[in-house]
Amino acid sequence: MKIDAKKLEIAMANECITRNELAKKAKVAEVTLTKIKAGKNFKPVTIGKIAKALKVKVEDLI
Repeated sequence: MKIDAKKLEIAMANECITRNELAKKAKVAEVTLTKIKAGKNFKPVTIGKIAKALKVKVEDLI
């Protein structure tokens, strides 16, 4: 599954959270967030962690 980078940035802006803070809160490597912009595929669990940390539904990020 792919995360839409623009949707991720919007969700981050709504939560007033930086990439570093999101990585820590979602318990994912910061490089994972960098790979989103490159259009890489991710496991559903990774997307779930990011969505949960941002308090949004997975559907809001893909």
